[in-house]
Amino acid sequence: MKILVTGGGGFLGQKLCEGLVARGHHVSSFNRGRYPALDAMGVVQVQGDLADRAAIIAAAQGCEAIFHNAAKAGAWGSYDSYHRANVMGTGNVLAACREHGIGKLVYTSTPSVTHRATHPIEGGSADEVPYGEDLKAPYAATKQIAEKIVLAANDDTLATVALRPRLIWGPGDNQLLPRIVQRAKAGRLALVGNGQNLVDSTFIDNAAQAHFDAFDHLAVDSACAGRAYFISNGEPWPMEDLVNALLRAAGAPEVHRHIPLRVAYALGATAETLWPLLRLKGEPPMTRFLAEQLATTHWYSMEPARRDFGYVPRVSMREGLQRVADAWRAAG
Repeated sequence: MKILVTGGGGFLGQKLCEGLVARGHHVSSFNRGRYPALDAMGVVQVQGDLADRAAIIAAAQGCEAIFHNAAKAGAWGSYDSYHRANVMGTGNVLAACREHGIGKLVYTSTPSVTHRATHPIEGGSADEVPYGEDLKAPYAATKQIAEKIVLAANDDTLATVALRPRLIWGPGDNQLLPRIVQRAKAGRLALVGNGQNLVDSTFIDNAAQAHFDAFDHLAVDSACAGRAYFISNGEPWPMEDLVNALLRAAGAPEVHRHIPLRVAYALGATAETLWPLLRLKGEPPMTRFLAEQLATTHWYSMEPARRDFGYVPRVSMREGLQRVADAWRAAG
């Protein structure tokens, strides 16, 4: 089968491409840049912008399925930049499905679409946890819109499913772990709140496996068609334990300094005002949304994913951490 992966050059995207090639599929990737790792896999790379409808439609020609994984992520940036990539881009992917009669779309969403300030989520499924309101981060707000239009597009010619992997980590991560390691080594890392809030996370292989499981079961009128699912390792850990386990795996100093949530929230609000006002470069060290995320309990039920498409995490937290440690040692 010929399959298009959007964002195939990213952390999860490369795992998706690797797994699909190993399963015997012909894979193309739609990226902004070019990635030697994808060339080595034999993946056909098409460079372009998600907001370019014609480019997406052209890239999807001849495909029978799409894994729409590309998005503008992060905690900072203009709403328009997020809307172009996440909402317009998703609309363009759906247009490509309609144009070419593509019957299967697996969409990578995020648990952030359900964020509600400091309201905890303890074992809820996507059917039980409502969408968030008054989302302070353009990433979460635009991903929520995009997820809704993907699920609404499910019909008797196009089967769609949305997966919400929580906090993906593992070997090859060039975002989350390098950032916290850098801050820990510089003495600029602190935990928000008491650090005992339970949080789910997802080892990279499990995140990819969930996509493959959903894809294998996805069809018109299947149990997972038109639905969203939380994805994680199913092993919630206290935030402090998770952060320090990742730091230990990377050979970085642990963090035991705490900042009260109200202080972190105030710092985030101040930063959100100063960064555009002073035209400061880069992302602010804290935002209101990030402060709430770091201090709040978030763990989810994997039962719907197991029931509807057989997802069971194959790599445990302990094994995943060992793989991270091995990879960091091998990389020097």
